[in-house]
Amino acid sequence: MGAEMRRIHVGNALSAFGLGFTVPYLYVYVAQVRDLGAMTAGLVLAVFAVAALVVLPFAGRAIVRRGPLPVLLAALVTASLGALSLGLASSSTTVLLSAAALGAGQAVMQPALATMIVDFSSAETRSRAFATQFFLQNLGLGVGGLIGGHLVDASRASSFTLLFSIEAAMFLLLVVIMATVRMPRTAKVEAAPGGAGGSWKQLLGNRAMVQLCVVGFVLFFACYGQFESGLSAYGVEAAGISTSALGTALAANTAMIVVAQFAVLRFVERRKRSRVIGAVGLIWAFAWVVAGYAGLGHGSQTMATAAFVSTYALFGLGEAMLSPTVAPLVADLAPSGMAGQYNSAFALVKQLALAVGPAVGGPMGASLHAPYVVTFLLFSLGITFLAVRLGKQLTPVQNQPSLAKSRIVARGGASAESVQTAA
Repeated sequence: MGAEMRRIHVGNALSAFGLGFTVPYLYVYVAQVRDLGAMTAGLVLAVFAVAALVVLPFAGRAIVRRGPLPVLLAALVTASLGALSLGLASSSTTVLLSAAALGAGQAVMQPALATMIVDFSSAETRSRAFATQFFLQNLGLGVGGLIGGHLVDASRASSFTLLFSIEAAMFLLLVVIMATVRMPRTAKVEAAPGGAGGSWKQLLGNRAMVQLCVVGFVLFFACYGQFESGLSAYGVEAAGISTSALGTALAANTAMIVVAQFAVLRFVERRKRSRVIGAVGLIWAFAWVVAGYAGLGHGSQTMATAAFVSTYALFGLGEAMLSPTVAPLVADLAPSGMAGQYNSAFALVKQLALAVGPAVGGPMGASLHAPYVVTFLLFSLGITFLAVRLGKQLTPVQNQPSLAKSRIVARGGASAESVQTAA
């Protein structure tokens, strides 16, 4: 990869490393260390989602008109200020305002960095670039969380202030690194009729993109939206999983991604994207069957714990297959110069799913054990069904980019042109 792409990947790793320092301990910090109660801590988590939903509809247009780099730098500065102020905040108002700034900055970083990856990659290298991004993000989160766990002390607020200060410093370091990136010249995108509303109308007119957003919502709702809410509540209440075993399960998820990411990449690159997504739905359906055994199988506690940890590992395998598949497909569906708009739209769908997922899954996982497993087993099978439908909306090259280099496709294209000319 080129020097610019290396800087982008280093930036991804640093931002994830900074987030790993604070995200696992945010609830404890607000509710117990600052003594603001469980209600305020819950509101802080909700503010993160609300802030993202507010800024993302505008972020895409800003990326298209201004370019991803200026938008990214503004998001990093905002997130840095939010992290630093959160580490110093002592009242409910300042905590919520700080969380809003941090959440908004984090949300805008995602589509901005994704658009930069698109700008510095080709159709042939894009899957590998996004796989590398996902690998480094999970590695950064895991390492950050591990180090942060050894630094925090619930009896000392200053230890948490240190964590948030390190997170703020990571964002500022990323500003310095990203400022050295020289963006390629791209064609200026003319304003869509009706301004921002026109660009959204244009996006919604793309049937393949709309179907991909539906698939994405179900993906994030049925998997990511359950990790730290419904599935963990189900594990504790139904399977009797200890908090240490829950931490092991989360570590198994990250470890699977780190180990499997490049092992599955070569397999994924030569397959149709819709089939890869459909296969992930089947893998996750099997993961929910294993989760059902953990909580409803009435086996030994050791077997229940092993099954529960395996569930998280299976989810990680599916995530490793999706990272070089979904994000590059979003980029390939975007018209020239509109990658920022499409990335932001997909990020918005993700945030919606992450907001709804815990609200639905949390109460079900805690009390309605069998219905919870069956419901999300069906959602996983729904992913496979939706993926098959999505494949019908994609062109052969969009669905399988490796065909672009195939001599057979090239000859087929020539024959098709000859037929059209003859007609």
